[in-house]
Amino acid sequence: MAVRKIILVPHPILREKCTPVRNFSSAAIVAEDLRDTLYAHPGCVGIASQQIGTPERIIAIDASRRKGVVAHGFMVLCNPEVLYREGREIGREGCLSLPDYTANVARATTVVVRARDLEGREMELTARGFEAVVLQHEIDHLEGILFIDRVANVKTDLFRRKKYL
Repeated sequence: MAVRKIILVPHPILREKCTPVRNFSSAAIVAEDLRDTLYAHPGCVGIASQQIGTPERIIAIDASRRKGVVAHGFMVLCNPEVLYREGREIGREGCLSLPDYTANVARATTVVVRARDLEGREMELTARGFEAVVLQHEIDHLEGILFIDRVANVKTDLFRRKKYL
């Protein structure tokens, strides 16, 4: 439908806990905007609804956009929640809402997530590696948590993004 403007830190909507989706037909409209906005940003692999100004529990991810990553492909998840976490790995993360920084963040290497699709049907999926990280990052958004909140040491693990002309 539309590429939407990304809400940037310090906008207060990014710190709100999102409300559950109840109307799945209106969620489908938001999902189209999430898809269009995600694909309009090269390198973007996930986006949460409040990043485009809609504080509902909707995320869109496509970890397969990253070269060499085996993943489920493009997915829209409503009301996602992590049921199970296993393993731990530290990796570099960035965010459209905080474009000038990246950080080392510890995340589970495997997650099981329960969510609803755009028809309102419940589903469960297991994700590993990079896709598990993307899911955790986007689900954190729905709780008002940013990746910088998960940084162990701001002095050693937060980095300014390089600017290229």
